[in-house]
Amino acid sequence: MKKLNIIILITILLGSGCKKYLDKKPDKKLVTPSTLSDLQALMDNSNYMNIYAWGAGEASADDYYLTDKVWSALSSETDRQAYIWGTDILTGTTNNWSQIYRTIYLTNVVLDYINKVTLENNTEQDRNNVKGEALFFRSFDFFRLAVNFANAYDDKTAQNDLGIPLRLSSDFNIKSTRATVKETYDQIISDLLKAVPLLRPYSAHVLRPSKGAAYALLARVYLSMRNYDKAGIYADSSLQLNNKLVNYNDLNESDNYPIPAFNVETLFYVTGGGGTLFNFRAKIDSNLYRRYTANDLRKSIFFNENADGTNAFYGNYSGKSNLFQGLATDEQYLIKAECLARANKITEAMDELNKLLITRWKTGTFVPYSAKDSEDALSMILQERRKELIMRDIRWQDIKRLNKEGTNITLKRILNGQEYELPPNSPRFALPIPTYVIEMTGMQQNPR
Repeated sequence: MKKLNIIILITILLGSGCKKYLDKKPDKKLVTPSTLSDLQALMDNSNYMNIYAWGAGEASADDYYLTDKVWSALSSETDRQAYIWGTDILTGTTNNWSQIYRTIYLTNVVLDYINKVTLENNTEQDRNNVKGEALFFRSFDFFRLAVNFANAYDDKTAQNDLGIPLRLSSDFNIKSTRATVKETYDQIISDLLKAVPLLRPYSAHVLRPSKGAAYALLARVYLSMRNYDKAGIYADSSLQLNNKLVNYNDLNESDNYPIPAFNVETLFYVTGGGGTLFNFRAKIDSNLYRRYTANDLRKSIFFNENADGTNAFYGNYSGKSNLFQGLATDEQYLIKAECLARANKITEAMDELNKLLITRWKTGTFVPYSAKDSEDALSMILQERRKELIMRDIRWQDIKRLNKEGTNITLKRILNGQEYELPPNSPRFALPIPTYVIEMTGMQQNPR
């Protein structure tokens, strides 16, 4: 454990962005894992691997708003700037960027040492599974960075668009440079495709990756790339391993957080959010709230009414205030339905959507949806996608990829009488890299 604690300490220092800590080289004997159990312990440190303090994309999206008073009272300039798509939203060193690269460092430690450690009481299958976990975690984190800090994937420009730094080694002396968007997504997919045959179909706990979770992440990644054929294939592969859904009729809407953590829909558990996203600050967009009908249980499960008549979100799959940002079966049903609709398989698409929605409506009140054509089906599926996956750190990437499809979603904020606007496909959809990172590395900043 002494070795592991020192490794974790190094990751904290790396995440701080302070060069003075990098000038001191630690005793290599103290930072070298020697057993597979050491590496599994790194992957099982949920405080690093499964928890993020802030959801940069969700904070920039349009499912919520802040009042003038709440925005002005925010103590963090980072939070204020994120809300209005400002110039430098990640000014400090404790943020999404440093947190995620800290977990990437841990995955690289595992991958660098996976073939060097002794098994002790473990098996080669155990070794393969730990390697698969590390590859999954790295791809998950690379993807989170890509959807926030790079342009939406576009086949026409991906070879030239700036992606993210791809840290593929635990050697922190290697200089960080930005890959292209294509290189970024190629690496994400490569890691996942390598992970799939190594991972067990079902993990011991949803804090650990599994084969089903890897398929689900592949579906999400390919969806963001607008590769709907592959997204649908991998969503189906994930559902073949786990297609369970929570029946919302079995939940107690009077509970403060009615949806329990680690429920049957959860494929991989990650929480995050904070700042502007706390439900005592964030008010749900009223137009979105009105889309939930009276018999739709999500209306009472997801939301509580504030004293001023507005609504706050309480539908976290974490069973508490932390926003769920992991992978779940409901998302896979929606991905599969969307991909079927885009392939003009209307009946099959609506069947998948209805399998989900019947578990969300009051018993005996649900009337299955039907569509007259693929455009009608797609419209309904995308609306239900937004309603179902609210506050999951998905809306931002959806806006980016749908605008590439020509949906023309413009985001607007009004604060103290001033209007802020983010037009479709604006370069500001790629959030700014923290200033201290730009200063330390010299890499190119995203335009604002």
